[in-house]
Amino acid sequence: MAMDLPLTQNAIQNIRAKLERLAGHGTLAETEPGLFTQPRP
Repeated sequence: MAMDLPLTQNAIQNIRAKLERLAGHGTLAETEPGLFTQPRP
């Protein structure tokens, strides 16, 4: 994994929750369900 984290179900759920939180704040954009990217200026 690119972030050097274990591939456990718990780690995956934690990362997904963090990404969704960042998308809610506008730091990231969720282009498709589960696909996150930086928003375009």
